[in-house]
Amino acid sequence: MMAGSLCLNNLLRSAPSVQNSMPSPSLGQDRVVTRQFVTVVVAGLFYFFSLGMLLPVVPLFVAGPLGGSDLAVGILVGSFSIGAVLIRPFAGRMGDRMGRKVLIVGGAVVVGVSVGLYLLVTGPEMLFAARLLGGVGEAAFFVGAGTMITDLAPPSRRGEAISYWSVAVYSGLAFGPALGEFVLDETHFNRVWVLALVFALLSAVIGCFTTETVVPSPLGGTPAPLINRSAVTPGFVLFLGMIGLAGFAAFMPLYVGDVGLQDSSSVFLLYGCTILLVRIVGAKIPDRIGPLRAGTLSTAAAATGLLIIAFVQTKFGLYLGTVIFSIGMSLLYPSVLTLALTGVPDSQRGSAVGTISSFFDLSQGIGAAVLGVSVKLGGYRAGFTLAAVAAVAALVLLRSGIDHRTSGPVDHEAAMVAREYLEPDPP
Repeated sequence: MMAGSLCLNNLLRSAPSVQNSMPSPSLGQDRVVTRQFVTVVVAGLFYFFSLGMLLPVVPLFVAGPLGGSDLAVGILVGSFSIGAVLIRPFAGRMGDRMGRKVLIVGGAVVVGVSVGLYLLVTGPEMLFAARLLGGVGEAAFFVGAGTMITDLAPPSRRGEAISYWSVAVYSGLAFGPALGEFVLDETHFNRVWVLALVFALLSAVIGCFTTETVVPSPLGGTPAPLINRSAVTPGFVLFLGMIGLAGFAAFMPLYVGDVGLQDSSSVFLLYGCTILLVRIVGAKIPDRIGPLRAGTLSTAAAATGLLIIAFVQTKFGLYLGTVIFSIGMSLLYPSVLTLALTGVPDSQRGSAVGTISSFFDLSQGIGAAVLGVSVKLGGYRAGFTLAAVAAVAALVLLRSGIDHRTSGPVDHEAAMVAREYLEPDPP
């Protein structure tokens, strides 16, 4: 869930449906920050604080009270993304047909319910089901909120609007883990679940004060394809490159003790702040140097950071590796998405984004489980090393599989659309 990643991207499979837009506070004036806009951002801030609190605590809960192995940690952390991938391809279409507001409110409520179920968990199976449900809510909330943000912004300032939105996302992911471990105080897991539940429900309540920005479209018509062929190869690049993020989220809370840290809050704080800084300062890097070069730098940085974390097992090595890894993560998604959107007709861009987003979700679900096997067999060094190998494989595929996309001039329209999606949401 960082990832995100984790996590602005996937904003709209439904972005092209401008014809359905309703008048919004920003239409007719060149304003970004309006009352409606701030309402969505504040809802997002509470929502991502809820998810951020869970980042370091869920792995500790699995390894502690549930008595799970490293493999179980990987599977249970990744199950959140499995839930997301089940609905992600349909979320944009749902937003067009039912409106953005219902996705925001409904998604936050579903996430709140899923966290509330943590209070009843007595075994891995129950936690798996709860996190699967949470992933469904996450996919709905993020698509709804992100789409509404772009609906509200003037077309010429959408990149700026999404940058402000990213502040909510990465503030929650940077400071939420520290709050989660502070509330945990080693053993008080239920306190964390309750506070995360409260934050999710507050997000839903605030979402109720938003005004719908689109006229829901009737059923019927020809829907966009769920899988866009032009995005498949870039999607595999993203899948391989983002596996490291799955391992970072799942195993960092357990790994930090090996280098003498009491908890992982400082590591997640460093990760979130680095991502936020790069997103604000370097948002235009992919179209300034070209998406292929930016993607090359990002996958190389991700692999380098993971190898430093794996083999320089000191506090300094951990922090240095985290910074380099974070830089790679911040640039990978927009670079790959720009490549995927190059030459794609407007009518298929939402489909391309949905396809790319699904590859991200798969990387977090499958990647966490595969790395869990690696950690179980060879320890944390083996897990982070395998993630680095996957990033190198992404680099090789990037250079060999989609070079033809950059043989001509950069598609600046595709780059602009890609910037509107930013980073993947958290695993």
